[in-house]
Amino acid sequence: MALVLSLTTWFSATAVIPELTKLMSLSLSQATWFTNSVQAGFVVSALIVSLLSLLDIYKSSTIMAISACVAGIANALLILEPGVVLSLLSRFITGMALAGIYPTVIKFIATWFKKGRGFAMGIMLSALTLGSALPHLIRAVGVQFDWKLVILMSSLACLIAAVLFAFVLRDGPHQFSKTKADVNQLGRIIRDRPVMLANIGYFGHMWELYAMWGWFFAYAIAAKSTGLGLENAALLTFLVIAAGAPGCVLGGWLADRIGRCYATTFLMVISGTSALLIGLCFNGPPWLFITIALIWGLAAVADSAQFSAAVTELSDQSMVGSALAFQMGVGFAITIFVIWLLPVVAEYLGSWRWVFLILVPGPFLGALSMLLLRREDRSLLLADGRR
Repeated sequence: MALVLSLTTWFSATAVIPELTKLMSLSLSQATWFTNSVQAGFVVSALIVSLLSLLDIYKSSTIMAISACVAGIANALLILEPGVVLSLLSRFITGMALAGIYPTVIKFIATWFKKGRGFAMGIMLSALTLGSALPHLIRAVGVQFDWKLVILMSSLACLIAAVLFAFVLRDGPHQFSKTKADVNQLGRIIRDRPVMLANIGYFGHMWELYAMWGWFFAYAIAAKSTGLGLENAALLTFLVIAAGAPGCVLGGWLADRIGRCYATTFLMVISGTSALLIGLCFNGPPWLFITIALIWGLAAVADSAQFSAAVTELSDQSMVGSALAFQMGVGFAITIFVIWLLPVVAEYLGSWRWVFLILVPGPFLGALSMLLLRREDRSLLLADGRR
């Protein structure tokens, strides 16, 4: 619940970007940075956290509570209409704060589960997915829509999450070893072949995921404008992103039964194939477009938790927090480039129809990396030997 509430701030501005564009006379490039500023803030903060080993030194609940307070306040600054520069700064700070929540929550849930960790993390990622989708639902059902309502509700949700983090949550019985700040830990993570193969799988997954999440609304609007019979693009966007919530639970269940490597490979092949096919039904029929979009939404994030679960199992147990922060920091750095790239290509082509083809290589390269990981001896540490 706390994760759902806090992560509503991630895409709060993306969900109201048409209103912000009109209000601030934004160019397409500036509009892109309302999403990318969050990613950039997350990357900077996650890499600093990894370098300084903060998640392996301080109490998880304290880090999450402080971070949620900062994210909620920074997100709310948009209501003041402070102008483009300060608005982007507020999004950047929001992203920095979220880096204190997401990887910390993943480490936190691992302290409660040794057996069934993939399923448990799948549930946590389903919460992230649902939180990311909620702003689009608010927009879809809004009557006399006011963009400030989305921002205000997401900020209040984040502050409620801070209370839950501070006063309700406690680390579980399977706690990881404590460590001290050591800048050499980053090198140890990079030199660890099994951990890096899991990371490369995650990087391929991230090449696709946030660009799809961030631009599907614009893609659906573009398809509708060319004649595709969509009634409500915002509602479809919510459903596509929210489909990943049960997808994450399914992915966790699957990974704990057939293994992390096989499960992630299977899901990435489905996801990459969906990215390949969506452009073919850009002009209809609507049922086919919607079906492929929903399958894509389910599969694109369903494997996400399993890369993090793999890192908690493969890493030196005294630096799990640092390894998770590094994985996510680099992964989100990749998303910045791809989120920026898609509208640039759409503008160059004069249409959004084929832009998602850019996303196809990511999941297929990620799948290859996970198959290589399965051949490593240490992959037996995954999912109680179900590699």
